[in-house]
Amino acid sequence: MIRYLERLSVDVSEGVALLWVLRDLLEVRGPKYGCGIEVRHACTSLLDSTACLPCQVPMDRVNGRAVTTIEGFADGDTLHSVRQAWLGLDVAQCGYCQPGQVMNAVALLTENPNPTDGDIDHIENVCRCGTYYRIRQAIKHAAELLQAEKAKH
Repeated sequence: MIRYLERLSVDVSEGVALLWVLRDLLEVRGPKYGCGIEVRHACTSLLDSTACLPCQVPMDRVNGRAVTTIEGFADGDTLHSVRQAWLGLDVAQCGYCQPGQVMNAVALLTENPNPTDGDIDHIENVCRCGTYYRIRQAIKHAAELLQAEKAKH
């Protein structure tokens, strides 16, 4: 489940990074500034359902496209299966990188509903707490939850 918000318009220079529009103008706090050089991936969001790094996406590439942050993966108290798995397996320690991890997991599971360890290892988010084993387990559990959800419908 993805919760979509209305179409928004902002008045910024074309070269301003999407991350700063999200955080500074729209007060969306899920995507975190991690490094600004495509290493940490703490800012990962979706641009038209594909994982992107908003710190590297200038606003002139966003016009008319759908942007989804981790905030879009809940509807009130109902969480997306990936977020449920993250909480259920107590993945986060400090939690700083987790929104980006979750967003990359959602993108992976959208493309590949049954990923291998190797597929999961291609997610390049840096977690300074080192919760990689729990991240892998949460992605596998989320895949099971999503498959069970599909079987119901």
